[in-house]
This record gives sequence, structure tokens and C-alpha cells, in this order.
Amino acid sequence: MSQSLWYPYTQMAHAQSHHRVVEASGCELVLESGERLIDGVSSWWSVIHGYRHPRLDAVAKAQLDQLAHVMLGGLVTGPAEALADALVDITPDGLNHVFFSDSGSVGVEVALKMAIQYWMNQGHPERRKFIALEKAYHGDTTACMMVCDPAEGMHRLFAAMVPKQHFVPSPAGGYAASEELVAAELDQLEDVLMEHGHEIAAMIVEPLLQGAGGMHIYSPAYLAGARALCAEFEVLFICDEVATGFGRTGTLFASEQAHITPDIMVLGKGLTAGYGGHAATLATDAVYAGFLGDSPARAFMHGPTFMGNALICRIALESIHLFQETPILSRIGEIEAILKARLTELDAPGLVETRVLGAMGAIEVDHPDRLIQAQAVARDHGVWLRPFGRTLYTMPPYIISDAQLHQVCDALCQAISA
Repeated sequence: MSQSLWYPYTQMAHAQSHHRVVEASGCELVLESGERLIDGVSSWWSVIHGYRHPRLDAVAKAQLDQLAHVMLGGLVTGPAEALADALVDITPDGLNHVFFSDSGSVGVEVALKMAIQYWMNQGHPERRKFIALEKAYHGDTTACMMVCDPAEGMHRLFAAMVPKQHFVPSPAGGYAASEELVAAELDQLEDVLMEHGHEIAAMIVEPLLQGAGGMHIYSPAYLAGARALCAEFEVLFICDEVATGFGRTGTLFASEQAHITPDIMVLGKGLTAGYGGHAATLATDAVYAGFLGDSPARAFMHGPTFMGNALICRIALESIHLFQETPILSRIGEIEAILKARLTELDAPGLVETRVLGAMGAIEVDHPDRLIQAQAVARDHGVWLRPFGRTLYTMPPYIISDAQLHQVCDALCQAISA
């Protein structure tokens, strides 16, 4: 193992050798040893069409013959314009303006800055706080940390250095939560808005599926109700669809299942099908108009160097074409059915709950120690998984075959039993 490479989320004093990948194709990783592993987590949920997809490879090579990147300052490329137009077409109605950046975390930072400056431009500088959900995860950069779960999240170490925000309980009851439970939880949100709405710029949520906070699933009714309350109290509503966007929950965007249009939406991960880092922050006409005027001070002063990268935009555009021209969403429904059939009735020591939504299946246990050997057991079954905390999960590429998916489920079940 290289002594110079510093790995993420890893105590390097006890780091074991990482597995060197020399090739990848379809859903499989090929290790230096020749071992082949089904990638059960899509390289942190991003490689949605699998590795070396022929159409994505082809457009990448064609774009390289023209240019890979130019700055999006005074210059523009066809792929950047075409991707922006395509995102406006496929996202919920009303999100008509696209700001590019270079990662999901930065896309969320853009959304938070956008919300604060929007209110400053309207003459309300006191609106600089946010509401977020407990169990939330929105990224690792500084502003993102302040809207991640302050008690159980991975950023507790930095709690003293980030501004305190308002948190409401993560919605309980799952996808089909009762009307009574949803109403009670929305009452809690309304109480916060009534007391603090005058200082709140926006509420930010991961719609329906809270990812790195434990794969927690909640009701579309709560999402719709929270959106309505924010509109009532004139608080912007941000949907962080970095993890949920591009089909992961069964619809192209999770927001669709609640029939809402947020004021701001953030996309990443699956946006580029895992071919490179890029993100998009979309805004409604009303938010966009809040930055227009004669004064340069009203302009949005943010500009990542690689925003609108031509190579990545061309790949992302082709990925959208795949959704439009092939039955990917139907396949996600089939994946969900297999995951539910295999995981719902699972029984094992320490099992707390199994959860399935779209192309995501998660198993929660009562203590992280139960998962210490999970990765090794899964590898013995030819599957690459990476548990976190008390959660073992799969988010496979959408091209996974039934046989491969059953192999992933076998690995999950054996890892929990072990």
C-alpha cells in the first residue's frame, strides 16, 4: 500500500491494504489478484450505468477529440449549455436555472450560499439560519457540516466551529407513515417555523431517503407537508438530491413522489454516471430573479474552476439520454422487488430493521461491532460492500442482472449472519 496516499474515513495508523483495482466492466471490479467482485455500492452510489458503458465511453472519447475543458467565465461550450437545458427539461417544473460546480458537497454549499444571499438581496440579512433533519448528511465541507446531524453525524468533532442551526426529528414511520404520525411531526416543524421563521433562510432535506445518515426512509406525505409549510412561512425549500437523484428511489427524482418543486435542488453522484466529479444546483425563476439588478453586489459570487467541464457535461448528457431511451426506471422497479423479497423477511442476531426503496436495500443492526467482518464475508461471496456505522447496504448499478443481484443479497444475508 502506498505510504503517501491518505484514504478517506480511515484511521491510517491501523489501515489495512486497500484492494488494487486494475479493471472494471459492467457491474464487476477486477482486482490485481484476478479476483472479480460485483460492486454492490456503485462506487459510492454514482456508477449507475455500470463501468465502461459503451455509449458513455464513446461520447467521452469523441469529446476528448474536441476539448476537455475551458473556463465557464466569459467562455462556454455546447455540452455545458446542452446539459443545463436537459436538466431543466427533466427536473420538476419550475427549476429553470442551473449553476454547475464540481462535487455534491460544493453543490450543497452553493445552495446554502444562494439561499442566504437571496434573502440579503431582498433586504433581509437576518435570514441566515437553516432548518435540517436529524440523521441528515449533506457533505463534508464546512457549510455542509452545519446542516448534518449534530449529535450522531460524522462531523461532531467540528460542532464548535460551525454555526448552530435548527434541527427537527427525522420523520418516523417509513415510506407509508400514518397520517396521524405525519401530522404530528409536521406540527413540530411548524412550531420551529413559527418561533424562528423570521431568521431562517431555508429548510434543506434529502427527499425520502437520508443516505449516509443510515439509509433512513420517510414518507412523501411528510416531504409534501414540509414543502407547504415552508411556502406558508416564506422559507426557501432545498432538496439535496445528490444521492437520490437519477433514479435511485424509483423515480428520476425523489421529489416527484411527493409532487413538489423545491425552490432549489442539488444534483451530483449519478449526474455523471460516476465518470467524474460534477454537480448542479438548480433554482426557480423567483430565486434567480432575486440576484438580478443593476448592482454587481447582487450577483452570485461563486465560481468553481471546473464548473461546466465540457467532457463531464457531455457524459452527463448521454446518461440522461439513456434514461430517456431505455427502460431504466422499470429495471429499478424490478431491483426493488427482488430486494424486498430477499431482505424484508431477513432474521439475524442484532437485526433492528431492513429497509428498501428503489435500488437501495439496507440492513440496520444494534451495534457497529456486528459488521466488523461484513466486508470480508461479502468479498468471500464475490461482492464488494462497504458498511458504515450500524448499517450494511447495497446501492447496485441499475444494469445489474437478476443473478448478480441475488448474489449481492446472498452476501448481505451471510454478512449479517456472520
